[in-house]
Amino acid sequence: MTFVLGLTGSIGMGKSTTAEFFRQAGVPVHDSDATVHALYAGRAAALVEAAFPGVVIDGVVDRKKLGERVLGNPEAMRKLEAIVHPLVREEEEAFLEAARRDGAPLVVLDIPLLFETGAEPRCHGIVVVSAPSEVQRARVLARPGMTEEQFELIHVKQMPDAEKRRRADFIVDSSRGLDEAEAQVRDIIRTITSDPPSQWQRSDNV
Repeated sequence: MTFVLGLTGSIGMGKSTTAEFFRQAGVPVHDSDATVHALYAGRAAALVEAAFPGVVIDGVVDRKKLGERVLGNPEAMRKLEAIVHPLVREEEEAFLEAARRDGAPLVVLDIPLLFETGAEPRCHGIVVVSAPSEVQRARVLARPGMTEEQFELIHVKQMPDAEKRRRADFIVDSSRGLDEAEAQVRDIIRTITSDPPSQWQRSDNV
């Protein structure tokens, strides 16, 4: 049986770095954001352009233009999600099928809005990457082109970090440095691979 571990965390918490630690430890990772990027340059482009004319440039969705159309607009965001989410799920299912065929004991689904989109039932366990709010804000505002307004628009859409931590099976504190975060990831891998997956709370959902 392949244990499916959901990985999530709010913007600026260090989720992408944590996902890379899982990869370096030999755990297959499905990156939802990377999948969306690929879809925007592929089969989703025409669908998004039909829904939001003018956001596709040279066959690729311009994420900045798209963001201007959907951020802060719940109806537009729902329209976009109705296009993209089913395609991402198809890619995720193909990833899981391949992992099971290969006999992988553990895989990671890197899903930024895991709780917000109701993805918990697709996972045996969930790890949340977290850091103090002041660390999160400083990291995000240090990104090129990021403004306070953009941060707040993204932040308000995400479930509060405290609630995510409450729902988590594992927590990675990314504020203690890279070495400590990597050590936490290795501890999680050891815990999961040493316990029978059937013992886990969410094991009947996958």
